[in-house]
Amino acid sequence: MARGGFRPGAANMNNMMKQVKKMQEQMEKAQSEIEEKEFSSSAGGGVVEATVNGKKEVVNIKIDPDVVDPEDVEMLEDLIMVAVNDASKKASDYNEETMGKLTGGINIPGLM
Repeated sequence: MARGGFRPGAANMNNMMKQVKKMQEQMEKAQSEIEEKEFSSSAGGGVVEATVNGKKEVVNIKIDPDVVDPEDVEMLEDLIMVAVNDASKKASDYNEETMGKLTGGINIPGLM
């Protein structure tokens, strides 16, 4: 053992722990920013628009009144579903891209 109780790897371990803490803080900040962002998508040439936040919660839906046809509710439902799913995918893709930059592409469960 080294004299005076000094362990050669202790300094490296301290530096690594500081880096881990800094990375954790950056990831928490990025996650918070992601959750506040909004992602929109439209369907049917823009007659239906859906907006979700970074938590993939629907925050707004706009429907052009001209597309509302009581005889064809199924088409409107499909347009809404397409717009919501696409907006949600945009949020997921942005989340993966942003967090991937911080983690170096390592998939950390619960972050993405």
